[in-house]
Amino acid sequence: MLEVDLAAFEALVAEELDRLPEDMLAGLENVAFVVEERAEGDQDLLGLYEGVELTDRGVYGLGELPDRITLFRAAHVAVCSELDELREEIHATLVHEIAHYYGIGEERLHELGWG
Repeated sequence: MLEVDLAAFEALVAEELDRLPEDMLAGLENVAFVVEERAEGDQDLLGLYEGVELTDRGVYGLGELPDRITLFRAAHVAVCSELDELREEIHATLVHEIAHYYGIGEERLHELGWG
């Protein structure tokens, strides 16, 4: 099993965020990226988007709590056996959760190969 502590995992997430295409990130508004050890209830969950999808927003302005994209360290480490594989999985999870922000559902993500 791959050994990556929380601080090292956070650094990998930051690196992968920096590698994402600028046009994917440019539309993000008021989104917090968070790393947690594991999800409550679903130990296999790699990532989670919590918020109001861009396509469902009405009036949106000051005072809104940020949407949240969380990546779960333990689940990622459990499915990866080497560091390059972990980087790829983090990258895919970020793309997947950001797609939810833009209103792209699970079915479409599967069709695109990101599900």
